[in-house]
Parts: sequence; C-alpha cells; structure tokens
Amino acid sequence: MPDKIRWGILSTARIGRRVIPAIQASRNGEVAAVCSRSLERAQAWAAAHEIPRAYGSYEALLADGDIDAIYNPLPNSMHAEWSIKCAEAGLPTLSEKPFASDAPEAQSIVDAFEKHNLLLAEAFMYRFHPQHAKAQEILASGGIGELQIINSSFTFPITDEANIRLSKALAGGALMDVGCYCVNLMRFMTGEEPERVTAAARIGERTGVDETLVGTLEFPAGVIGHFDCGLRAHGQHTYTLKGAEGMITTPQSFVIDKAVDGIVRHWQGDSCTEHVIPAVDQYRLMVEDFADALLDGRPPRFAPSDAVNNMIVVDRLLADAR
Repeated sequence: MPDKIRWGILSTARIGRRVIPAIQASRNGEVAAVCSRSLERAQAWAAAHEIPRAYGSYEALLADGDIDAIYNPLPNSMHAEWSIKCAEAGLPTLSEKPFASDAPEAQSIVDAFEKHNLLLAEAFMYRFHPQHAKAQEILASGGIGELQIINSSFTFPITDEANIRLSKALAGGALMDVGCYCVNLMRFMTGEEPERVTAAARIGERTGVDETLVGTLEFPAGVIGHFDCGLRAHGQHTYTLKGAEGMITTPQSFVIDKAVDGIVRHWQGDSCTEHVIPAVDQYRLMVEDFADALLDGRPPRFAPSDAVNNMIVVDRLLADAR
C-alpha cells in the first residue's frame, strides 16, 4: 500500500465536482483515474480535473491495476450493482448516499464486502463536520436538559425536469435524495433506531416519485423527530434539537461550503450562545477518514451497517407514505 490512496472515480457524476477536489487536497489521497460510458466525456473530465487516466467504461476502471479504492457516485439505482462489482474486483469502496435503492440491496452490498474482507463506507459527508460534534457535546453535557424533539428540513427546488432525482427508474425522490440526511441526523443524534415511523408525501403525477415528503420518527427513549424534505420547495437545510431546558440549532446543517464557518446556537431560556466552528471541507475530512482507515487497517468511522439501518427507515417511511 502506498503512502497515499490512489482513487478511481466511478463515473463523471456532478457530485464529483466536490469530491474530486477534496481528494486532491487531502493529505492521504490522489485521484488516479476516472471513467464514463463515454470515453470522450471521461477524457474531458480528466483534463478539467488534472486526472492522469480516463476510461470509456466502468469495467475498464475496475481492471486498472493501480487503483487502491473506488468512489461510487452513480445514480441510486446503480449503487448496488457496481459497488458489488467493486468488491468482486477487490477494491475498497466509498459509495454515495443513499447507499442503495432499498434495504435488501444495501445489505447485499455489505455482504459482498464482508465476503471479500474489504473496506466499505457510505458517503454521508455532513457527519464529518465538527459542528455536529459540538452539538453532540452540548447535548451530552446536559446543556439543553433531556432531549425531547428533533426537527429537520432539507429542501431545494429542481428547475431541470430531466434531473435524475425526479426519475423513478433511477430510485429518485425527495426522501432518497435529501430526506435521507434528516433520517440519518436523527439516528445520529439519538444513537437509536426508531420504533415507529409515519409519513405523508406528494407524488409527482409525471415523475411518480415523492417530490415532497414529511415524516415522523419515534425513538425508544421517548424522543420524537419530525422532518420535511422536498424537490419543489425553497432551499433549506437545518435541524433543531429541543430539550426540556433549551435547544440547539444549526442554520446550515448538511451542505456547508468549505469557506463558510459552521454555526451552532445553544439556547437556554432567552439566552443564546453562538459557537463559531472554523470553516472546513467536510468532503475532505470524509475521504481522509476512509483513506486513513485503509492505510491503517482499521474500520471507517461509520460502519456499513449504519447505511443498511438508514435504508430500513427510508423504506418504512416510503411504505407508509404510499
């Protein structure tokens, strides 16, 4: 194993514009190759991002003998097929969220990587931003009293009707694309799995996917979470933790520009303390953790089983909504 992990990027998906620079800026990784179903497109991306090698098929990338790990940003419906092919090729993989089309698919990915004893993680980058560790610190110290309610929102308006997020065939929809963050956040903050979930959704007549969804999660210790997500609503991504004696808010929770400070507001009664978290690249922290795990022979910070458990909740919410 080299000092730096040599990454292969499985497709030229748009999210790569954030992850590729993060890998290139990381202390322990470099982008060695990118692929697309179009060689010309792959070559154009390689030239634009200073990537040494470009391939005209996914199979060709997996056959490259000088790759240590794969980043998989393919459409949701393709995550399972190609992540499993990465496992069969002996390549540790960081796969985009949501992990799969549903929980059984997610479990099949985990099984494949366990069979080959390979590293696997889900690319929920927000969890690596230190503002959430600060929120957890305040929560654990009793700074808001006993946690009662979590509310979260992640919405944005899609303007391109050809966007894959609106494709039922590609496992799109508001919950799969952005609501999964809200679900993950609630599980992350409580450390529990919900006992009961309910949901209501607006299904697009043309798209057939949930374009707006509102859900509730009830946790064993008594915390109740509620969230909204949407692909047709004004942009917002935030959460609030409400306790018996105060609350914690993060005005920007999930997609934070690397040049922007994180903000955690801690309310106790009418008094508010604002904690400023110095700007970081959460994508870089995510890829560095994966590379460190691979180089050091340790598990990733978040186990693949967490990805399966998140998909179980997503499946339950979609089933209730429909």
